[in-house]
Amino acid sequence: VLKLFKLLHRTRQEVFKNDTKALEAARQKINEEFRNNRDEKSEEKINELLKVASDVEVILRTSVIQAVHTDSDKILLVPRKDLLQDNTPYLDKPTKK
Repeated sequence: VLKLFKLLHRTRQEVFKNDTKALEAARQKINEEFRNNRDEKSEEKINELLKVASDVEVILRTSVIQAVHTDSDKILLVPRKDLLQDNTPYLDKPTKK
């Protein structure tokens, strides 16, 4: 549980780097969720909560991208290495192997 808690906070720091409002909001939400469930005794429920937390970490790391307003009508996207993936070209007629 503690390992996942720390991982979520490290991911939060990486995903929301230089965005103090988002960093603080994510910190509060992570702490609140863990605090609300700290007295849970059911092993099944604990495993379910750990799975949800793990899924959230993956989504944060692989799907969230920072955007910065640079002008009144322009937004600069700040991609992280985890988000950049090789693109597979689209083929109308796939070839058989």
